[in-house]
Amino acid sequence: MEHTAVRFDHAAMYVRDLAAAKHFFEKYFGAESGALYHNTATGFRSYFLSFGGARLELMQRPDITAEDLRANRTGYVHIALGVGSTEAVDALTARLRSDGYAVLSGPRTTGDGYYESCIAGPEGNLIEITV
Repeated sequence: MEHTAVRFDHAAMYVRDLAAAKHFFEKYFGAESGALYHNTATGFRSYFLSFGGARLELMQRPDITAEDLRANRTGYVHIALGVGSTEAVDALTARLRSDGYAVLSGPRTTGDGYYESCIAGPEGNLIEITV
């Protein structure tokens, strides 16, 4: 059986404050946002954010509770966004720290050779900033 080429298209995450999450990724990572999608029947709203290739879908529904968004469950743990250089990792990490975001680790070189930091972004979602 032949396989077609596979590419990573997007990841998605639910947030409580859709506008604030969208603004965060635009401000700190230069994300470009598509138009707001709104399903009036379910209340579901989303934005697709582009990062020069892969995309992140930010989603919100009125029936999703904080308990539904628990961090201690199986599944995806973080997203990693490359900023191009160790200097850019350092600078963005310092900017985020200065703006009140928790820096959980780094900047540092990890055991597997990545230069990165990890911050808690909007609503505690983990974001690795890497070269």
